[in-house]
Amino acid sequence: MPPGAAHEDRPPAASVCAGGALQVLTKRADFLACARARKAPAPAFLLQARRRGPEEAPGAISAAAIRVGFTASKKVGNAVARNRAKRRLRALARSVLAARGCAGWDYVLVARRDETVARGFAAMETDLAAALDRVHAPRKTA
Repeated sequence: MPPGAAHEDRPPAASVCAGGALQVLTKRADFLACARARKAPAPAFLLQARRRGPEEAPGAISAAAIRVGFTASKKVGNAVARNRAKRRLRALARSVLAARGCAGWDYVLVARRDETVARGFAAMETDLAAALDRVHAPRKTA
C-alpha cells in the first residue's frame, strides 16, 4: 500500500474523531472549581465534573462546549510516567467524553498511580462511561 493511502481497517486519527467537540481546560480556577464539584472514582482515574453557569461562557467559549482537563501529580511517577498517563487520559476523553459528555459541563480526569498506565483501555472506557452516569445522576436529597 502506498505511504499516503488510507487504511480501510484502521479508524481515522483521534483528532479527526473528536471533531472539535472538546476544549481543554487551562486555567487553575477551572480545575479548582471542578475539584469542589461532583466526583466519581474509578480504578484508573478520578472523574471530577461540574456544570458551568451561563455567566462563565465568555465569547470565545461556546456554552455548548464540553471542556476537559487532565491532571497527573508527581505521585503518579516521573515525567515519563506522568506524560504516558496523560496521553492515555486524553485518548480516553476523545473516545468517550466526545460521545457521552454533556454540553456545558467541565470534566477533569485525575490519573492514579500505576493503574492509569496498567489498566486495559477497554476497561477504562467502561469505567469512564459508568463514572459519567454516576456524575450526571440526580442527587439524592435527604
